[in-house]
Amino acid sequence: MYGSHAGRTHRARRARTGVGAALGALLLLAGCSSASSSAEPPAAADPPPRQPAQQPKSHTPFWVNPESTASKRSGELRKDGSGKSAALLEKIAVQPVAEWIGVDDPEGQTRGYTEAAHAADRIALLVLYNIPHRDCGQYSQGGAADGNTYRDWLDKAARGIGDRAATVILEPDALPHMEDGCTPQQFHEERYALLKEAVGKLKALPHTKVYLDAGNSSWVAPADRMVEPLRRAGVDQADGFALNVSNFQTTADNKEYGHALSALLGGKHFVIDTSRNGNGPLSGDHEKAWCNPSGRALGEPPTTRTGDQLVDAYLWVKRPGESDGPCKGGPEAGQWWETYALELARNAR
Repeated sequence: MYGSHAGRTHRARRARTGVGAALGALLLLAGCSSASSSAEPPAAADPPPRQPAQQPKSHTPFWVNPESTASKRSGELRKDGSGKSAALLEKIAVQPVAEWIGVDDPEGQTRGYTEAAHAADRIALLVLYNIPHRDCGQYSQGGAADGNTYRDWLDKAARGIGDRAATVILEPDALPHMEDGCTPQQFHEERYALLKEAVGKLKALPHTKVYLDAGNSSWVAPADRMVEPLRRAGVDQADGFALNVSNFQTTADNKEYGHALSALLGGKHFVIDTSRNGNGPLSGDHEKAWCNPSGRALGEPPTTRTGDQLVDAYLWVKRPGESDGPCKGGPEAGQWWETYALELARNAR
């Protein structure tokens, strides 16, 4: 196993049939009055599950998924009388969190998410994570079988987005793993070509922003080591780069790193994943520091009001509560682990 500071955590999701219709129905229900035609009010011991409202657009324009696991589990726990645990999971459920697009039906997934976001007058936050030879054989290894398979998958994802608003985090780890030597040299040229093509296809869409993943402040340092990889991957055409995806480095450290990198890229903007960095990183053993580390906390909620002209947003790219991999008793990468979700929420400031 190669050593990666990113600790990628997401297994590709399977597409769900009728995701657009289901989400649309939930959004309509969430917007309706709570008045009921029944003469009998709901029993106090059996409250209906809460549906999260959208955050104010002035704070964050991104869509909150009312069908998220955190939202469903919060409703179930509240119904079962576990109010304290339900309230903790609501800290996650009420925030816009990125949707990681799977391999089976990328067009259906991106269409469903962007249609639901459009119906709510919000922007879909998406992660495309299917590059060939992904994650260097670690917990989230895999990706498309070859370059043409990836191109076909990407074309379908782009068709699903269409003319609706979306912000895309493009291929977490793909560039840092080349720079740190994890991805074998023979795959580099193809990967650069695929990433540059991806940026071009996504930016050809009328309302899509694209941020290329650039690792985090503790991974590929100093920052100038990421300049050539980002340029070869098409960052000049992208809206900027993303930092700290699925990691725990502090916002302050990532801002310092991002400013240094931006200055070398002509002032490119960037976004920071703050989903789990509320207590910063865990020092010590490498794997313990990135794979379900104990004592971590939810970070600053997603917002575009960062107070920094170069930082476009703090985002929750990693889905809080999903495992980093089978370590410390956790399930497979990308699977919901409620114990960890509750700990992150409990430790949040």
